[in-house]
Amino acid sequence: MSSPVTLSHESGEPARLRIYIGAAPGVGKTFRMMEDAHLLRHQGFDVVVGLVETHGRAETAAKVGDLELVPLKDIQYRSVTLREMDLDAILVRRPAWCVVDELAHSNVPGSRHRKRYEDVLELLDAGISVMTAVNIQHLETLNDAVSRSASTTIRETVPDSLLRRADEVVNVDVTVDELRTRLRSGKIYAPEKVEQALANFFRKGNLNMLRELALRTTAEQVSTAAAEYRRIQGLEQAPIPEKVMVCLSSRIGMERLVRVGARIAGRLATNWYAVYVETPDTDHRHGNPEAFARLEEYQRMARDLGARVITLKDRKVADALIQFAQKENISHVVFGQSARSRWDVLLHGSVINRFLAEMRETTVQVVPIEKERRQEAAKKQG
Repeated sequence: MSSPVTLSHESGEPARLRIYIGAAPGVGKTFRMMEDAHLLRHQGFDVVVGLVETHGRAETAAKVGDLELVPLKDIQYRSVTLREMDLDAILVRRPAWCVVDELAHSNVPGSRHRKRYEDVLELLDAGISVMTAVNIQHLETLNDAVSRSASTTIRETVPDSLLRRADEVVNVDVTVDELRTRLRSGKIYAPEKVEQALANFFRKGNLNMLRELALRTTAEQVSTAAAEYRRIQGLEQAPIPEKVMVCLSSRIGMERLVRVGARIAGRLATNWYAVYVETPDTDHRHGNPEAFARLEEYQRMARDLGARVITLKDRKVADALIQFAQKENISHVVFGQSARSRWDVLLHGSVINRFLAEMRETTVQVVPIEKERRQEAAKKQG
C-alpha cells in the first residue's frame, strides 16, 4: 500500500465534507461510512476515527476494524464524567480524513462548541476533511414536518447550510419493510423498545415520508451542485438570483417561519434575509425580557440556517419592510399570521395587506402561528 497522503493547507487542496444521510436509525449510515473510511485508507489517505456510535450493534463495531481511534475526552458535568470527541487531539494529530458520527449531537456543557456540527466546521477550517452521518429528521427546516408526522419532538437539529457546504451527500437507503425487519430482529433498538417504536416512529406511513424526504433532499443537493458547476464553467447564463425575506417578530412560534424561509431559500439555491423592524415604542430588552430572549433566539437560529439577520428602525413596520424589499429586489416573503378579529384588522391595519398592495410582483407566503402560541400557553399552565 502506498504511503499516506495528508491533505493540508500546504497541499493547497481544501478540506472536503461528505455527509451520509438516511431516513431513520438503522438504515446503515455508520456501517457504510466505515466501509468508505477503510477504502480511503486503502487508497493511501491518512484516516482517523474521531467518534463513532455503534449503538451496541456488533456488525457496526466490527467495521471499525484497525482504523486509528482518537481517544475520547472526559468532561466533568454535574458530578458525572461524560465522554466527548477530543477536538483538540484531532487538530494536533491533523489527519487527512476524520470520521465524526452523529452530526446532530449536542455537546456536554463546558465543551468548546455547543453542537458537534460546530466541531466539524472547525476541523474543516483547519484543513481536515470530514465524513459524518445524520438522519433526515435532524435537518432544521424539516423539523416541523417530521414532528407532525412522527408525533414526536426532534430536539437535536443541524442547519441545512451544512448540506450546502458538503462536497458529497450520500443517501443510505433501504426499503421500509427491510428497516422494520431490522428493528424486529433487535438490530436497531433493545427488544423492550421494539413494539413501541413500530407503533410510533417506525410506522410505515412515517417511514415512507422520511424516506421520500431523504431522497428528495439528496436530489436537490445534487441538482444545486450541478447547476453551480455549470455556472462556474460558463456552460449556461446565470439567472437573476431569487431573494427570500422572513419577517420576524418577538411573538411565540416564529421558529416555524424561520424554517419555512430557509427551506424556500434552499430550494431556490439562494441567500435569504431574516428581518425585524424595531419601532420607537418597542423596548423588549428592558420592558419585556422574555420577548427579547425569544427574538435573540430566532435571530441566532436564522444565522445558523444561513440568513443575513437585519434589524430595521421605523415608526411603521409595513413601510420599513416594503422599502427593504424594494431596495433588495426581494422575490419571496414569509409572514407569520396569528388569528385576529376582522375588527382588529380594520382598527389597526394589517402589515400583510399593506405589503400585498404595494408589492404585487412579490410571492408572499403566510404561515399560521396561532397553534404554536396555544401550545406554549398550555406548557406554561402545565
